[in-house]
Amino acid sequence: METRRGPTGRMTIALRTLDDGAWISVNDSRQVSVSDVWTLSRGVFCDCEPAYILLEGFVDVGVDGSIVTADAVGQCLDCGTRDSIDRLPIGRIVGGEFEPYGPEGVQSLVEPER
Repeated sequence: METRRGPTGRMTIALRTLDDGAWISVNDSRQVSVSDVWTLSRGVFCDCEPAYILLEGFVDVGVDGSIVTADAVGQCLDCGTRDSIDRLPIGRIVGGEFEPYGPEGVQSLVEPER
């Protein structure tokens, strides 16, 4: 379970992986599946520009501010690189509701706050 501060206090958003990492659940509703190909900007996964990554499984899910991120494992469809992905932005929380990002939009990874 993840918590973030909203305009009227604290709200709780339930996030978890389901079905052996095949889905990300937001508030007990399957929202993001590994069946899509995600487009990542150059250098965040491999040297392909951009990299088209077929996700094989989600490992963890979290929130960074209003951005929902997932740790996953995937493979580049062009060069074959298979590796883990940390902090892939998969959507955001707006007004207490989850809005998924489309996998076709070019994503870069969320850098951890220091």
